[in-house]
Amino acid sequence: MNLKRLEYFCQLAVIGNFTRAANKIGIAQPALTITIQKLEKEVGLKLINRAEKNAILTAEGQVLFKLATQLLSQAKQVELELEELKDLERGTIRFGVSAMMGSYYFPKVLTDFKQEYPNIKIHLVDQGTAALEKMLLNGELDIALVRGDLENPQLRYTELIDEEIVAGMVKTHPLAMEKTLSLAQFCQQPLVLFHEGYFLREVVSQYAKKSHVELDIRMETNLIELQKSLVRNEVGITTCLSRILEGDPQMTSVPFEPKVAFKLSLAWKKNHYLSKASKAFINYLSSTLNKVNDLPTRS
Repeated sequence: MNLKRLEYFCQLAVIGNFTRAANKIGIAQPALTITIQKLEKEVGLKLINRAEKNAILTAEGQVLFKLATQLLSQAKQVELELEELKDLERGTIRFGVSAMMGSYYFPKVLTDFKQEYPNIKIHLVDQGTAALEKMLLNGELDIALVRGDLENPQLRYTELIDEEIVAGMVKTHPLAMEKTLSLAQFCQQPLVLFHEGYFLREVVSQYAKKSHVELDIRMETNLIELQKSLVRNEVGITTCLSRILEGDPQMTSVPFEPKVAFKLSLAWKKNHYLSKASKAFINYLSSTLNKVNDLPTRS
């Protein structure tokens, strides 16, 4: 069976539109149509119900999509293993990490790793932890930094970071002198938050939903410096890690009571081939970033 046709079919299945799928693949739309027609002829089944705008999988197409996803993932693992046999010091690591963690924990670590392993390429993917876990399960990532408190049985984990979420605000804010804050107090304030799908946002959203509280969200952004600027200019307060506010003379942090734990682990798929490059990366991060919990923080 032609793997390239299966790749195109899977892209079409995910996107659901011939034109958009062709654009993402980088081919003309008629070429994609012909490829899918050849695949249908090859398997002897109708795979796509062609609506006016959308391409909807038939029942047979859904079965093939599931099998093709697994097959393509296995083919990728074979490719990686063969590549390692050619040169054990080369490789590419698809690493998923959120914007906040990537900005504040990884710049020096990644630079040092590249100096030690100059021939290993790291492809960084920035998403929320929920999206990163899904990408791991789909075989789109080799390793990701995800929540360590909700383990998926299909993944393996090694704990990396254990901190707590705090409320970040300007030092002149009325709540800045409090020793602790409840989520109830926090949710009554104008807020600057991450987008949905990020744990620093989810802890607030989940509380608000459970308590039937309507949040006053003034701005949503995953850009850390923009978020800090908005808080600094008193647009609202935010959730963050106290480490992010270090060195900012205008801002401070107040811990929550009860404490809101923030545990992140490196995770990878159990049946996913873990290359020597990925293993070296995991060992390096574990030995380096585990020390981050012992570093002093100030607010």
